[in-house]
Amino acid sequence: DTPTVEVTLSTDKPLPLGRHTFRLVVVDDSGNTSIPDEVIVIVADAENPTAVLNAPRSVGFGASFNLDGTKSFDAGGGKVVTYLWTYMGQP
Repeated sequence: DTPTVEVTLSTDKPLPLGRHTFRLVVVDDSGNTSIPDEVIVIVADAENPTAVLNAPRSVGFGASFNLDGTKSFDAGGGKVVTYLWTYMGQP
């Protein structure tokens, strides 16, 4: 029963990504109870994802080939949801 609480998180027990609601109710020395007050804390993924592009180093003229981004990842706990492909032209 203290006026402050430290929320300590660690990498082995993190608070999941997303919105988390915390509520405070106080009671005075006469036993009167406050109306609850709430705050929403958003745990955000602060790390940029890493793009990993796999492709053949050479292909025959006119041949089809695949560009593969499936090994891209987000080390911050999120997941890759969009792949933005751009042809940059010839060097």
